[in-house]
Amino acid sequence: MPGRKRSAPTENTSPRTTRATRSSSRRTAAKNDEDDVIPDPVKEMVVEVKKDQRAAAEDQEVPEPPRKRKRPGEKTAQASKEKDDGNDSNDEDIQLEDVPIPAPTIQTMVRDTDEEEEDDDDDIQFEDVNINGTGTTTRYEGPKTLNLDLTAYMASLTPKKGDRRKALGREEKDRRIETHKVHLLCLMAHVELRNRWCSDPKVQDALRPLLSQKTVGFLLPRASLNQFSQTESLKRGLSEAKETFKTRFEITERGLQRALWAESPDQLTDYKLPPDSETTRDKADFLKAAKTLKGSRDVGAQLFCALLRSVGVEARLVCSLQPLACVPGAPAMPKQSKNTPKTKQPSKAEQYLAAMAKHETKFTPSPGKPPRSRLGHPDATSYNIPSLLAPSAPTPSPPKIPALKKIKNESPHPIYWVEVLDHAHQKYHPVDPLVTFSQFNPKVFEPPSSDLLNSLTYAIAFNPDSTCLDVTRRYAKAYNSKTRRWRIDGLVSSRNGLRGERWLRSALRRYQPPFISDLMQIELNALKAVELKEPMPRNVMDFKDHPVYALERHLRRNEVLVPGAQVSGTVSAGARAPLERIYRRRDVKVARTREKWYRLGRVVMADEEPVKILPKIKRKKGRLDSDDEGDGEQGAGNSVFIEAQTELYVPPPVVKGKVPKNKFGNLDVYVPSMVPKGGVHIPHEKARRAAFILGVDHAPALTGFEFKGRQGTAVLRGVVVPVECKEAMEAVIQGLEDMEADEEQERKTRQLLAVWRRMLKGLRIRERIMEGVDEEAEAEAEAEAEARKQEGKGKEREVDMPDFDATASPFHEDDDDGDVAGGGGGFFPSTNFDSDDEGGGGFMVEEDEGGGFLIE
Repeated sequence: MPGRKRSAPTENTSPRTTRATRSSSRRTAAKNDEDDVIPDPVKEMVVEVKKDQRAAAEDQEVPEPPRKRKRPGEKTAQASKEKDDGNDSNDEDIQLEDVPIPAPTIQTMVRDTDEEEEDDDDDIQFEDVNINGTGTTTRYEGPKTLNLDLTAYMASLTPKKGDRRKALGREEKDRRIETHKVHLLCLMAHVELRNRWCSDPKVQDALRPLLSQKTVGFLLPRASLNQFSQTESLKRGLSEAKETFKTRFEITERGLQRALWAESPDQLTDYKLPPDSETTRDKADFLKAAKTLKGSRDVGAQLFCALLRSVGVEARLVCSLQPLACVPGAPAMPKQSKNTPKTKQPSKAEQYLAAMAKHETKFTPSPGKPPRSRLGHPDATSYNIPSLLAPSAPTPSPPKIPALKKIKNESPHPIYWVEVLDHAHQKYHPVDPLVTFSQFNPKVFEPPSSDLLNSLTYAIAFNPDSTCLDVTRRYAKAYNSKTRRWRIDGLVSSRNGLRGERWLRSALRRYQPPFISDLMQIELNALKAVELKEPMPRNVMDFKDHPVYALERHLRRNEVLVPGAQVSGTVSAGARAPLERIYRRRDVKVARTREKWYRLGRVVMADEEPVKILPKIKRKKGRLDSDDEGDGEQGAGNSVFIEAQTELYVPPPVVKGKVPKNKFGNLDVYVPSMVPKGGVHIPHEKARRAAFILGVDHAPALTGFEFKGRQGTAVLRGVVVPVECKEAMEAVIQGLEDMEADEEQERKTRQLLAVWRRMLKGLRIRERIMEGVDEEAEAEAEAEAEARKQEGKGKEREVDMPDFDATASPFHEDDDDGDVAGGGGGFFPSTNFDSDDEGGGGFMVEEDEGGGFLIE
């Protein structure tokens, strides 16, 4: 009510009742009227009742409410109380202990949107959608009695599920990449072994008689001939050697083929190798194939290489490796049909020829005078007129040539072939004697993309000295636009960058010669020229990740075209599609945010405008996302800059021995150039302890972040100290390492001494037990124990010993070694004895009874 004053609180009034509260302006008039109606005595009685109830509640023990869940960073009252009590303790109760090194502040961060790894287009998982819509339902006007069988009709309305392949996830892609690497290394080791077998003297001795001396003369032309004559002589010799080997070698087995991924584990469970698979497993089988001239076409190419090497021709073995694919979209293993193959019915022509051969009869001349004697010529009888009915006399046939066995379901392109050096032109030329029957024509070795059994991805040529060279560019027609995509060095993405190319170089480094010869340099230049002569792609998809050309549609989120990029041509996706401009790959630059450039040791220069603003990727709010995350610049997008807009970051220097630090007490050293002037980075795990011992000013070096999802934790590696403290730090670190080594050696020594002590105690126990036993019984007991040890393998059994009093002790009471620990000689079953001695176990020595054995 207006003008009404608040009454002062009395002594007995609780502070809770005197707390000022805000009255509502919308209090109803009925409430005020009700207060005025209640008489004053009733109000006083109510106040007294409440006062009595409050006093009774204070006398009783109020139960403690349930403890609530603590929030991060909240401490309990008990902990704070214990801390206060600890501060009030006397100085005499203080216990001194080692001062621990203060732990650095853990620095965390959240991964930005533009730094996250982007998936390719094939990462999108598609869901099968029923485009035909739901079937219409029939509306019945009334109850009718009708029996219909609509099974076939409903089955026709059910949409057929297409064999859509499930998109690969991130883990599956990484697993396939690692499997591809391992498979590639295994195949290279296999080819290296086969190449070594081709240089074996026994294999070459078995193959050398196949070539005539004339053919050998053509294969090794005289140096006096000109370049053209030498090359023609080599071609003629290779042609004769190829024909000779083709007529003598018989293909009886199946060779290597492309490895494909299985779509389900059931395919691998039911998979069976063809019955005609190659059986050449070791060198003995290879030598047998060289003597019998039988095997797969892969073994045939290897033997042809050995044949050429046997006569002095410089030949190397080339293999088109067929590893499991490392990229998504590769063809999968076909499903094997479980139906039994039907017997092939003969054609009508074959049936007709068989019937004619069955009813064919031979002509037998009559014993009388032949009819040709009626011709009137005296020599008419000596002339034989060929009969139309009688078969002609058999003509002598040429020597039978073993026909090549046709292995079904093999690629029409080879896996193995041979390269021969033309000394006249310092150039290697391919030769294939069994599959394509070609020579000096490298364009016939690449299979089409529709060939599921063969894929030209890695063509590796091995020299006789086991060195190799990647010659894929010589045989691939579109190396940059098509072949390079299927290779490990063609995987260029935001996740791995050029890691695949570096890995392949390191894998081939084992097979590289110690130095590059002139011949190898000429070949490398020729392969590079072949790659540069490759024409511009005609298909739009071939421009994706192309090393020379690029389309604007294929640029990633963090890639931009430099201002003034020149157009190299145009291409269209179809006849009616608009033309798209083709740019050079060198005009495509990577753009990064300010923070990303800072982690690379660079900062964006002043007054630089971003070349691109990346839109924010919408994400579901999680516990790491705040409500105001979309405010400011981050809400509009991330501004990115190219390298030309940045400069090298110069950190503040070390002044008077003080190392600069950030707000977390660390120093950012993402790259070596971020070490401040006057300071030195010591990346040792004990560097921080050494700096704490010396008492020099230091800062933990923040070298990066370790991400788990979007949350990143700082990685501290070493410390940054003034440069004048470098030698002292190294000396202290060396001392700490020596101390740690001494402690480790002392620990090992204690362990060894404990083992020796245990063994010696066991020997003493055995000696005491065997005091009253003669040598023969002891030898028998040892032999029996050894036999049981070999048979039982750990089974513990009791050894038959002479009977003695169980209450007697085998030791004397006044012996110095009476406290021998157990574990001893292995003559008694293991029993848990209570002993305080190290090494545990032993015999219980009683005080009242003597020692020794009691002989009955």
